[in-house]
Amino acid sequence: MRAAVFHQHGPCDSIQVEEFPEPEIGANDVLIRVRAASINGFDPMIVQGTTQLKTPLPMIPGGDCAGEIVRAGSQVTGWKEGDAVLPYPIVPGEGMTGEVRMGVCSEYTRFPAGNLIAIPDGVSFEDAACLPIAYGTAWRLVEERARISAGEKVLILGATGGVGTCLVQLCKAKGAHVIACGSSAAKLEQLSTLGADEVINTSSADIVEEVWSRHGKPRVFGASGGVDVVVNYIGGETWVPALKTLCRGGRMVTCGATAGFEPRTDIRYIWSFELSIIGSNGWTPEDQKQLLLAVRDGQVKPIIDRVVRLEETGQAIQDLFDRKVFGKILVVP
Repeated sequence: MRAAVFHQHGPCDSIQVEEFPEPEIGANDVLIRVRAASINGFDPMIVQGTTQLKTPLPMIPGGDCAGEIVRAGSQVTGWKEGDAVLPYPIVPGEGMTGEVRMGVCSEYTRFPAGNLIAIPDGVSFEDAACLPIAYGTAWRLVEERARISAGEKVLILGATGGVGTCLVQLCKAKGAHVIACGSSAAKLEQLSTLGADEVINTSSADIVEEVWSRHGKPRVFGASGGVDVVVNYIGGETWVPALKTLCRGGRMVTCGATAGFEPRTDIRYIWSFELSIIGSNGWTPEDQKQLLLAVRDGQVKPIIDRVVRLEETGQAIQDLFDRKVFGKILVVP
């Protein structure tokens, strides 16, 4: 089969399309023809080798894919050739697809039948492929961990990617007042179109000053300004400024740390303002099913920056790393 492959960690242009062995399926597995795969935030880190994960080499990148079953193992029941599926990418005993198990930027991929989720009628392969990692993460964060409610002010850092564009839609659907941050005027305009009530251009404005000027300075006693929730999966130097934007009793939710996972912090803000720091890790297969239904019913619209050929996988991953993407990039083998 044809696949996008890298043989050593390094620059994204080391990814080349080549002939790669078609996956062998076991008795409980299926072989899937990949109709669409999506690029996620971890892909540049895996290619460049900046994580502590033991990624097998040679490696195919990509964690999410949607496609159709072409062959099933001898003990697989309930699925047949031609079924449209969106696999849950975390495989028991194997780990995360695209990180420690072979990725999906290829013509075919293998998954255990237990990881399969049916794509409902009315949902395209392209829309489905956007959902698991980025949109699933956003769904769990909003529904289960942050528990966003109507009327709350929610500040979303780095809102222009896959997770962020979904968060804007989900928080707005909850009735929250959404403040979306990004570093490009064009992308901020797109976030407004998605439903953001306010935007902050982080390339020219200070987040703390902007929040304080618009919504008041947080106070320990008396009338308090600030926002109720900050969604921060950037980390690094944004950590303390984000704390400073929260009102008394506010909460900061994190599901990642793209700019660094060991930030300087200031514990005084946490105790003085009685802040809550909430972690949100991944999503469940049930979350993924609910997302598919939300897309089918028009409650969520996956935001696709562009669709590229298999030969453009390396450039797509580089563009994501360089923040040249709004929403998701899809690879269609």
